[in-house]
Amino acid sequence: MSTVAKLVARKHALVERLESDPGPKEREEIERLLVQIDTALSLLEPGDRPAPSDE
Repeated sequence: MSTVAKLVARKHALVERLESDPGPKEREEIERLLVQIDTALSLLEPGDRPAPSDE
């Protein structure tokens, strides 16, 4: 599995957790992790970035 695929899969799992209405501390941690993933995805080379439908 490529790095992009791993990041997108992790992001998807975190978004699902966020939608399950976690407590405030867990929500804060999930949001922090999502920012890290978005940053990592933005730093990838343009050819390595997933298409918007992949996210």
